[in-house]
Amino acid sequence: MADDTGTAALRDQAERCLRSLAGPAAALRDDQWTAIRALVEDRRRALVVQRTGWGKSAVYFTATALLRSRGSGPSVIVSPLLALMRNQIEAAGRAGIRARTVNSANTDEWDQVYAEVAAGEVDVILVSPERLNNPSFRDLVLPKLIAAAGMLVVDEAHCISDWGHDFRPDYRRLRTLLGSLPPGVPVLATTATANARVTRDVAEHLGDGTLVLRGPLDRASLHLAVVRLPATQQRLAWLAEHLGELPGSGIIYTLTVAAARETASFLRSHGHNVAAYTGQDDHHERVAAEDSLLANELKALVATSALGMGFDKPDLGFVVHLGAPPSPIAYYQQIGRAGRATDRADVILLPGREDADIWAYFGSLAFPPEAVVRSALAALADAGKPLSTAALETRVDLSRGRLEMMLKVLDVDGAVRRVSGGWAATGAGWAYDADRYARVAAERSREQQAMLGYAAASTCRMEYLRRELDDPAAAPCGRCDNCTGRHWPQEVSQAAAAAAGDRLLRPGVEITPRRMWPTGMRELGVEVSGKIDPGLSAEPGRAIGRLTDLGWGPRLRALLAPGGSASDGPASDGSASDGPASDGPASDGPASDGPSRDRPVPDDLVAAVVGMLASWDWDQRPAGVVTLPSRTRPQLVESLGLRIAEIGRIPYLGRLGYPAGPQTSLPPGRQQNSAQRLAAVWRELTLPEEVAAAAGQLEGPALLVDDRVETGWTMTVAVRLLRQAGAPAVLPLALAITAG
Repeated sequence: MADDTGTAALRDQAERCLRSLAGPAAALRDDQWTAIRALVEDRRRALVVQRTGWGKSAVYFTATALLRSRGSGPSVIVSPLLALMRNQIEAAGRAGIRARTVNSANTDEWDQVYAEVAAGEVDVILVSPERLNNPSFRDLVLPKLIAAAGMLVVDEAHCISDWGHDFRPDYRRLRTLLGSLPPGVPVLATTATANARVTRDVAEHLGDGTLVLRGPLDRASLHLAVVRLPATQQRLAWLAEHLGELPGSGIIYTLTVAAARETASFLRSHGHNVAAYTGQDDHHERVAAEDSLLANELKALVATSALGMGFDKPDLGFVVHLGAPPSPIAYYQQIGRAGRATDRADVILLPGREDADIWAYFGSLAFPPEAVVRSALAALADAGKPLSTAALETRVDLSRGRLEMMLKVLDVDGAVRRVSGGWAATGAGWAYDADRYARVAAERSREQQAMLGYAAASTCRMEYLRRELDDPAAAPCGRCDNCTGRHWPQEVSQAAAAAAGDRLLRPGVEITPRRMWPTGMRELGVEVSGKIDPGLSAEPGRAIGRLTDLGWGPRLRALLAPGGSASDGPASDGSASDGPASDGPASDGPASDGPSRDRPVPDDLVAAVVGMLASWDWDQRPAGVVTLPSRTRPQLVESLGLRIAEIGRIPYLGRLGYPAGPQTSLPPGRQQNSAQRLAAVWRELTLPEEVAAAAGQLEGPALLVDDRVETGWTMTVAVRLLRQAGAPAVLPLALAITAG
């Protein structure tokens, strides 16, 4: 430890650096100074768990400046989101700290960045966790960066722990990275959302002797409230009526991509200047939306969790949740975006009865069963060469996102390795930790119940959240709706609710035809590749709605779920499930492949289909109706086709078929990826001679009817059969599509 004079001089230097970052009135907090001193003087490893807005980034930028002035190399900061990187580079620049980034959005700058690092011209390099497992970066660039690093920073460190609410497999690579650091390189891990269990887990990964600094998590500016309304149209109407009363600009969070887009569209139609923001949007669109909110050009961004960690607008005046996240910890993380530099920020939760259905779907994306994992390891071992993820899909029936997540975990466990050309088995032994996976699943379930408890709580809401985060200083805040007794109105006007209902229940979303065959289909005995022949493909189709929609989604899910009744009336709640909250590509929402209560199509859905057909801008009116076969809902699908034919006064040509005899393969909807699904449909689907003959005589398009479209391959194969039989065109029609 340096002497007292040296320590005093170090603190003076740290204070000057902080003022250049945060303004002339800034002063170091006690824990900020403790962390900086441990990193710079003692070269220790530290974990800082502090509330959002506390100043965690000030710790690592200040420590970087001090270390660089003492001859250390640049700091390497692992940062999870591009928004966070942009904000941090701007903050570093204000303090004279030269920061550069390596991520998927600036690939054309990588060589220049590496050259600047080698020349000593960079103080901070920000790296996305995904880069850590890129073969060329991991093998050629990362070792040089780590060898020269003056400090390693892990931002949003709760992502390391699979106990955390936002575990990310790419962060597991940090466990290996920490072990490869040269002696004496300090490490800082920061997070605002770690309970005691996650804190212990992250500290264990950092190593013995890690300094843990944990502070109280209250945010004096946040005023928490819950508004409970029975139906989606009422929640949307409430939002439209009260959005203008909320201070400044803010964020409206939804659980899914479809909900974000529907909500933004509805609010714009009521005069509110808002924009949607999702992980499916183009990168430049997201940046433009962020910039518009930062400039106060928008009242709100209606966003999925893609706008989460790292978005920094200090004067954000409110955060509203249309649907509850699956844990109080995740909720605390998101509401922490608000009120960092304001005296007051409103935080409002509008929970829905459908929220638990969405959580259950996301819970189904947990680590796969052991048999599936073993089959993937065997496939890689048997291949004798690296396999791309697409090639592995032909051997392992997992969705793309789930397969990649599994491979990343296996990579860190040493069972596989990502190499040029794909993935390869290492031959190392590997154990399936079923007990741990079960405990994590149980913890997720407990967190979901705790979130339901938050929404129903009659006690202090901030205290509730702080206790869920194991904050020992948790106490009543005196600001929330329960503490003050001041509650937002719990009702909306009938006219506003009716307008929201009308908007949500307009039927009609496009079914986009498949254009390319999946990679590697010959491995599954299907002799197709490349682009689908336009002469054998479908025209754009229509469905009443998505299973993920706020409006039609509940009705369609109730109808198509296991045991769902075709006579069920329209559900009052809305929901959706577009895919993972890190908000990558949309996944199929809650859907059933099992047996259901099969009945003729209900009248309300027939009416919706008729309205949708009346507004369809096709080039030529359908000349015949064909239905797809169903092993779970044959009455529903065939009755829909017959009703359309009757109302439209066009002939019903019949239905396609499956082979007679025992069901030796899985029924529609069970396959989890495109390759497996296409192979199953290719083997099973048949076109009866009488239907083929009738289709060949059509002088206009055939309307091809099904209950729902999931991967789209059943429709694609059916269209191909009908076009081969001579149908001049095929228009797909379904009650629902599952993708967002």
